[in-house]
Amino acid sequence: MVEEHEDQIENKKIILKGYLTTGLLLKETSMELKIDKFDFSVVSKGSGGVVVKNLYLSCDPYMRGRMRDFQGSYIPPFVPGSVIEGFGVSKVVNSDSPNFKIGDLVTGITGWEEYSLIKKPEQLRKIETDDIPLSYYVGLLGMPGFTAYAGFYEVCSPKKGEFVFVSAASGAVGQLVGQLAKLHGCYVVGSAGTSEKIDLLKNKLGFDEAFNYKEEPNLDEALKRYFPQGIDIYFDNVGGMMLDAALVNMRVHGRIAVCGMVSLQSLSYTDGIQNLYMLILKRITMTGFLQSDFLHLHPQFLEFIISNYKQGKIVYIEDMNEGLENAPAAFVGLFTGKNVGKQVICVARD
Repeated sequence: MVEEHEDQIENKKIILKGYLTTGLLLKETSMELKIDKFDFSVVSKGSGGVVVKNLYLSCDPYMRGRMRDFQGSYIPPFVPGSVIEGFGVSKVVNSDSPNFKIGDLVTGITGWEEYSLIKKPEQLRKIETDDIPLSYYVGLLGMPGFTAYAGFYEVCSPKKGEFVFVSAASGAVGQLVGQLAKLHGCYVVGSAGTSEKIDLLKNKLGFDEAFNYKEEPNLDEALKRYFPQGIDIYFDNVGGMMLDAALVNMRVHGRIAVCGMVSLQSLSYTDGIQNLYMLILKRITMTGFLQSDFLHLHPQFLEFIISNYKQGKIVYIEDMNEGLENAPAAFVGLFTGKNVGKQVICVARD
């Protein structure tokens, strides 16, 4: 039912100023905070749309790719001068959809703004109120969590006792991959970029070992030290030199799940991969994937993760930034490793 609002309301939003060109690093100044008016009457009778108040927004590396004028990806680029989009948790404040009523909590793609018009609410998923933090629906129970679940179980095909390596292991995806591997009975080593993150991996997230890749002069030697018997599964979040080193250290019939290439996103590594011949020598399977390939598994993912979280078998670490105006800095920080855990923006608490 459409709710009547007499007045327009102020609406802060983050827009993309212009496309990033080749070799141009993402900066806070690539984005801009704007304030305009939001008119609740945009949801007219018969439109089928909903208006949401955004509570939590997700910072995800794939969004960097949408800031280029590149049409060949699985998702179209942002439009310069328009609001940035991403996954969020929101509350329905106006509705002409029979499936959503005012007050419903939802998750899905929304705008980086205080209020958003969702013209096609069928892409939203209703959140059943639970004793789990709402922000987890853009992390542990959102796209990153499902990426970890589908990537590990479906792409990596793990077996108990196997040796698993996870890069960017304290991030939104990696921290869950490592915990899933431990639950499955695997030996798990993670890499990250600060001593604080290494401590979290070993003492809070339950990894068997972890190392700071920035302190390793030779990544090949580092992996041989932690995996003297070789790697069965490499869950790759970074690409670049780490992928090159992992290829040399894979075991016969090893599996590599290529989830992210953040080293290329930040443009810090531009050389080609040198060790691809290992795919032949060791009969390695290397597979790129998207979580959207496995949506049929989403219900069992939620059941499994919620159950293990409530039993204390899974923990999740967030890096929460308060205020929409801080979103550009938080997003840019992803590509320099500034965040500790899943990067989330709190726009409003309710």
